[in-house]
Amino acid sequence: VQLQASGGGLVQAGGSLRLSCKSSGRTSVIYGMGWFRQAPGKEREFVAAINWKGDYTKYADAVRGRFTISRDNAKNTMDLQMNSLKSEDTAVYYCASGGSSTRYSDYAGQYEWWGQGTLVTVSS
Repeated sequence: VQLQASGGGLVQAGGSLRLSCKSSGRTSVIYGMGWFRQAPGKEREFVAAINWKGDYTKYADAVRGRFTISRDNAKNTMDLQMNSLKSEDTAVYYCASGGSSTRYSDYAGQYEWWGQGTLVTVSS
């Protein structure tokens, strides 16, 4: 399985961005998917996750109400709509996916495959 994240960029505080993650390869084994981020000098942290059907989601407290995760299994894509962006959202965002045990986990260790990351910079 390969994951390709895109959509990052520079945006002003209060603005919006939409990240996308495209899966390829043996996509039939993918169940749970999620987004994580890593800010400069900080550890990687959970952002949002979604199960295979898309009917269960989980969000970090810091982004709940501002970010929305979604997926389209027919297109092998997962998106993260980010609204009301803040300077503290600045980070490299990584998409991740896992097998049947992943569901919509907020634990990075549950994910087997990772994308290369896309940089989001929010200017204040």
